[in-house]
Amino acid sequence: MTLPWIQAIRPKTLWAGFAPVLIGAALAFAESALNWLFAALCLLFALALQIGCNLANDYFDAKKGADTPDRLGPVRVTQSGLISPAAVRRAAGLCFGIASLIALAMIQRGGLPVVIILVTAVITAICYTGGPFPLGYNGLGDVAAFIYFGPVAVGGTHYIMTDSWSTDAIIAGFGPGFLSVAILTVNNLRDLETDRAAHKRTLIVMWGRTYGRIHYTVALIAAALVPVVLILRSGSHHAVAIASLACVLAIVPLVRAVWRETGRPLNQTLGATARLLLVYSILFAVGWNLPRATSSATNSPPEFLQPANPGS
Repeated sequence: MTLPWIQAIRPKTLWAGFAPVLIGAALAFAESALNWLFAALCLLFALALQIGCNLANDYFDAKKGADTPDRLGPVRVTQSGLISPAAVRRAAGLCFGIASLIALAMIQRGGLPVVIILVTAVITAICYTGGPFPLGYNGLGDVAAFIYFGPVAVGGTHYIMTDSWSTDAIIAGFGPGFLSVAILTVNNLRDLETDRAAHKRTLIVMWGRTYGRIHYTVALIAAALVPVVLILRSGSHHAVAIASLACVLAIVPLVRAVWRETGRPLNQTLGATARLLLVYSILFAVGWNLPRATSSATNSPPEFLQPANPGS
């Protein structure tokens, strides 16, 4: 794969698709219900869908004038001419096609609920910047990011493994959902002026920079509180609080940067927020399963401490 295509798929953003699948699989693992094949299919679906969405955004943002030579973020391949618009459009369609084929395999496992989730996910990805009412251009991008990178992705992954809906999984999905919103918020804060010029009506364009900074701050705080809610609800899984700790430690420098900086310097904050999502999801997955690991270690002493078999 050549460098322009790597730029086009935006690899640094793909943690948003990875994180909720990891958390959903970790919840299933704690219930001894993890199916590695379907975990892999969930991850491949999420990544194919996100790459398709990134490519579609690249194409439609250039077509609608939201991406210009004055953009403050990374180079976009359609606007810059690195890849032809037709090639980017075909690649996006290919990714959506791959995601749809993967969805067919998962539908066999999960039935009608999975059909609804996967079909609406594909439609939402296409309509984020495309179609007659692009969500990202009408203040609904944050809502779509929260739902599909949060409760739907975590709850859906868990459901495919266990064949049952879990309130804990839905609540757990709020964590990556809020952090995905935080990532999008930094992006929209950086692009405020160019979005306004292109008539791209993000929430920040409609309600202002101060609103965007508050929005970002609240999203990080809310993500930190999600593990606490789950601990209070279950009375167990206390180790999952390490995910909250990661958020708390990151909040001060990230929020300070968002409130002090504008334009291109926010690219660093955007990358740091994406890394926080990755760290959060890993710590959540590990923390949720520490009681299981501890229990297994307690109930199964090392082989040299186990009594010998009298019949041997």
